[in-house]
Amino acid sequence: MIRTVTKIEQLSGSPALPADKSISHRAAILAALARGTTKIANYSNALDPQSTLRVLEALGVAAADEESLVRIAGNGLDGFRIPCAPLDCGNSGTTMRLMSGVLSGMPFASRLTGDASLSRRPMRRIASPLRKMGADIQLTDGYAPILIEPVGALRAITYPLPIASAQVKSCVLLAGLFADGPTTVVENMPSRDHTERMMGLSVEQTGTKRRITVEPGMDLPSGSVSIPADFSAAAFFIIAALTVPGSSLLLENVGINPTRSALLDVLREMGGSIELKRKRIEGREPVANLEVRHSRLSGISVDPVLVPNLIDEFPALLVAASQASGKTRITGAEELRHKETDRLLAMASNLSALGAHVDELPDGISIEGGHTLVGTSVDAFDDHRIAMAMGIAGLLAEGKTTIVGAESAAVSFPGFWEELEQLTINN
Repeated sequence: MIRTVTKIEQLSGSPALPADKSISHRAAILAALARGTTKIANYSNALDPQSTLRVLEALGVAAADEESLVRIAGNGLDGFRIPCAPLDCGNSGTTMRLMSGVLSGMPFASRLTGDASLSRRPMRRIASPLRKMGADIQLTDGYAPILIEPVGALRAITYPLPIASAQVKSCVLLAGLFADGPTTVVENMPSRDHTERMMGLSVEQTGTKRRITVEPGMDLPSGSVSIPADFSAAAFFIIAALTVPGSSLLLENVGINPTRSALLDVLREMGGSIELKRKRIEGREPVANLEVRHSRLSGISVDPVLVPNLIDEFPALLVAASQASGKTRITGAEELRHKETDRLLAMASNLSALGAHVDELPDGISIEGGHTLVGTSVDAFDDHRIAMAMGIAGLLAEGKTTIVGAESAAVSFPGFWEELEQLTINN
């Protein structure tokens, strides 16, 4: 699908944001492992969390998609059945990595597959700790498909995370449910903490070091869960409101988990006007309404310590950097090369095509902002976040910007293009 976006004069309103993908994945998996029925309100309808539901259903979990919620009937840690076909994770790395942890403890073999994009993403990062736990997990040259054979009880380990990765952390913690003793993950840099929040795990923190421990066979709670709006999806509208002159947007019920929302700190340091209203806790997650207004942004050097907690927001942030006065420099973001596409290369290529002054670095990007963008044809690289970032850039560029592969946005935000169009005001 090709989408054409034109420069606009103003944005105003309150976009309907999708539910948080990361929390949706975890809520479904934990509900399936619990005993009893869990009602998940505002479950994400994006493609990735739907892949998680399909995988769980293939394992014998009853998941009913009702009008405003998903109802999952959990049968406990031993309630999965043998799948009769490979488990298709679609484009979802979260599905594949988290379910690999769960399936490593099952008394049956399973095979996880994915689409072409997912089959290019590295899986050794989960295979290594799972093998230390005694799992029999076989990769295909370091990638999917993944074959997992039964081994009985896994070994309890203490695993220092070599990279700040919530997916690796969650994979090990889920596998720890099937170990022969307490399993501990040690992280030196914080990553998304949704899993430990939802499981109610013990966390010991000393400075930036965190030790998260899971007990084997622990009872997981069933009940009711409400999913907040996805901060990573909100990020594109935050950037749009900050960069399009005269704009003002209200983003409601957005998850502002501190391990996810470092973008707010970065944008405020750049001079962005972002106010948090009605801050509250819902389902163990902090939530707020965000009021965002057009601001004059200045370039900064982003602290590498913040990178793990804004890794998914970088495509949006780079659009903001192209509009800021002065230079914005981002390093320590080599992980962006291992997403749905090489996001450093994709963003450098697209922004350069639009006229931005970009230097691609081995582990980041440097952008000299303040240069006029001019519409042209850009590529989404089959990556939802690249597609949406280019949609926002198109609002700022002179003339028309054509986004090839714009349908990729549906992976995380099925209604993105419609919401963008409804918010546009041409005077």
